[in-house]
Amino acid sequence: MSDPGQDHPARTPDATAGQWFDDDAGPVVRPYAMTRGRTSHAGQHRLDLIALVVAEPAADDPVWDATLSPEHAHILGLCRRRPQSVAELAADVDLAVGVVRVLIGDLVDDELVHVTRPVPPAELPDESILREVIDGLRAL
Repeated sequence: MSDPGQDHPARTPDATAGQWFDDDAGPVVRPYAMTRGRTSHAGQHRLDLIALVVAEPAADDPVWDATLSPEHAHILGLCRRRPQSVAELAADVDLAVGVVRVLIGDLVDDELVHVTRPVPPAELPDESILREVIDGLRAL
């Protein structure tokens, strides 16, 4: 019978010996804790990955930085610089898209951001109509 301690190499003592997690462990706070267990936002319509999130002027008030969670504040900070898509925000904050959608919904409720949704393909003008308009303009 082998010694169970032999299967794993011993950790050498170093400056981080008192640290109870490492970089490979991932985030300490789980996504469901960030959203308080919510998987969707109550007032939220489906946020497409390409929907743009734009910071409102009220978001510039420094009081929000102190009252928001770190994840909310990070998203808001990114949107202050320039409008961001939902997909870009998820990548920048390194969280699942579903979690980011819930967090964006919270910011919409607080009127700190607004979301510009893309035009559905069914509402876009037909290509043949656009070609007729171009042809008509050229005929002038």
